[in-house]
Amino acid sequence: MSATRPLHLAAEIGGPPRYDANAHVALARLAERGALDFVTLNDSFARPGPDALAVLARVAPATSRIGLVPTVTTTHTEPFHVSSAVATLDWVSRGRAGWQADVSTTGAEARLFGRRAAAPAAELWQEAGEVADVGARLWDSWEDDAEIRDVATGRFVDRAKLHYVDFEGSHFSVRGPAIVPRPPQGRPVTVIDGTSGPAREPAARHADVVLVRATSPEQAQSLRDDLRRGAAAHGRDPDTLRVLVSLTVDLGDAETAPEPGLTSGPRLAGRGTYFRGGPVDLAELITRWHRGGAVDGFHLTPITPERDLERIVNGTVALLQHRSLFRSFHPGGTLREHLGLSRPASRFAAAAASGGKS
Repeated sequence: MSATRPLHLAAEIGGPPRYDANAHVALARLAERGALDFVTLNDSFARPGPDALAVLARVAPATSRIGLVPTVTTTHTEPFHVSSAVATLDWVSRGRAGWQADVSTTGAEARLFGRRAAAPAAELWQEAGEVADVGARLWDSWEDDAEIRDVATGRFVDRAKLHYVDFEGSHFSVRGPAIVPRPPQGRPVTVIDGTSGPAREPAARHADVVLVRATSPEQAQSLRDDLRRGAAAHGRDPDTLRVLVSLTVDLGDAETAPEPGLTSGPRLAGRGTYFRGGPVDLAELITRWHRGGAVDGFHLTPITPERDLERIVNGTVALLQHRSLFRSFHPGGTLREHLGLSRPASRFAAAAASGGKS
């Protein structure tokens, strides 16, 4: 169907909690050598360990091409701070930042903050969508040429090119403008796991990359088609949406055949469908699903990060590159360029140019 559509690959570099960033740096560099689009670092208020966004800010100067996508929980956190932190990651990585929006559903996590009780998933994902919306507006609130940096006159910024966002959500309001200049990518890449029903609408409306879990190419195709229809219904070009299938990967025994249907084996806290096999088996599955047009790519979570990511990069990815099915170098310097996504213009600058109001 669309064999010429580029294949996108990403990997999770989490695992057991670590308090030394060197392990994350090593894994990110390994993924970078394989020319993967981005790495993710999962996080939640329910697990111990350092903050994922802060860890990837440490990884940023130790890498040069790989995209960096931490999980950021939108529940119990301030949207203005989320926007500022993700914009900062984009600056320190020189345009390689994304963020994976997630929600906090449990009473135990709510009690950590003590500000409100746990809420239903539908309400939390509505709020997450609003956080993604206001984040994009805040990133746009500085026009690209707002900074003057004129030492002679002492003017740092052209205030006419800073804009209030005046956002009113169901749980919060934000006036703006941002305190961080517009990020290098304009808007860092937004990632949402759109498998569950409540997450589907904000994913279709706001995400650049949507992760889904599927046990067959037919199911993946159905999810992708549904998300593309949803994006179009919100006035988006569906071709700007990248849908990646999430797989938890166990490459511990290269001689073991993969489980039929990908449904056998542990589910690992619901994160990703389980695949067990060798690097060649995984390459064959990726090739078959992508060539059939079911997906834009895969997000792979190694069950044992140090072992399995090495086998993914030096085995699976190397084979895909040898077959000319996956690139051997990054096509640009930013995560948007890796994904084939254009840099969006500030909505406020566009409105001013057209004489309208955003």
